[in-house]
Amino acid sequence: MKRWLLLLSIVASTIHLYGQEPAFMRYEQAVNARRDASTFRVAFYNVENLFDLRDDSLTRDEAFTPDGENRYTFDRYKKKSNGLARTMVALGGWQPAELIGLSEVENRWVIEGLTKHSPLKNAGYEIVHEESPDSRGIDVACIYRPDRFDLILYKYYRIRFPFDTARTTRDMLYVKGILPNSDTLHVFFNHWPSRYGGQFASEPGRHFAAETLRQKVDSLNARFVDPKIVVCGDFNDEPDDLSMTDYLRTKPYSPLLGKNDLVNLMFPVKYQFGTHNFAGEWGVLDQMIVSEPLLSSSLTSTLPTSVGIFDAPWLLTKNAAGTLVPFRTFQGPAYKGGYSDHLPIFLDIYLRME
Repeated sequence: MKRWLLLLSIVASTIHLYGQEPAFMRYEQAVNARRDASTFRVAFYNVENLFDLRDDSLTRDEAFTPDGENRYTFDRYKKKSNGLARTMVALGGWQPAELIGLSEVENRWVIEGLTKHSPLKNAGYEIVHEESPDSRGIDVACIYRPDRFDLILYKYYRIRFPFDTARTTRDMLYVKGILPNSDTLHVFFNHWPSRYGGQFASEPGRHFAAETLRQKVDSLNARFVDPKIVVCGDFNDEPDDLSMTDYLRTKPYSPLLGKNDLVNLMFPVKYQFGTHNFAGEWGVLDQMIVSEPLLSSSLTSTLPTSVGIFDAPWLLTKNAAGTLVPFRTFQGPAYKGGYSDHLPIFLDIYLRME
């Protein structure tokens, strides 16, 4: 009963707040938004298997080598890297996005391929990256513009499952920095355990990741007055799944929020579009979540409708049923030449410049 009441309240609030208009931005709004010094854009992109060509004996990456199942040649790697970079250039609109989280990157080398040897090289991005213990060798990282985000510190949090000590997953990345208006922004980038083996069987891993993240958010709330927090990533769950609503304790936007609340801005998206498509059905695995002070502050703030999905035409293709889906690099071992099975997401934050 509780779950149905939550779903009904989400649908009702979406209709009440937004009517029939989309409650989020899309490709055209992203590229045409006249962003200036008073707008700060945070983005997240699961780039799906951005590997180098070498076989790392400690991880399961052998399919992404020239002799592996995917015949992953330098030309295929370079086409993917350049395509992702061009997407990130466009994602910024009138200027490069200030802060971009990345998941499914193998190592620092492939990130440097994006920031130093691609169409993204003129943006001046710097990198935050550390190796995680994930069995496939994929990591969470971020790139940022030091002219717009003064990085104070970063920290990786390891997810250790007490119920399965042999299991490994991606680390959670936390960054803290100073914005151009001298305010402080806290950001958590995530890539939670997948649904491999079934949604129900894999749930405990995501529940534990959610509890870990909530503890980190609560510690910021206890230490700072009204911290401005962004939580984003590929959560491998929907906005209304238990990991998000009960363990991370996120809420849909409403005028009645507490200072320590986390507001999931992607709730309305679930009923209109998605970031990932499985078997022809769109889902919202990639999400932007903010602390309540980001919605109520006069110095640094955002709006419930300032979140977006970057559904650029070149990132989509039609499947056998004629449905538009993300354009992937590989479909199984078959090379398709696309980008990722996820679409990028972004959030605009507005700064009062003093």
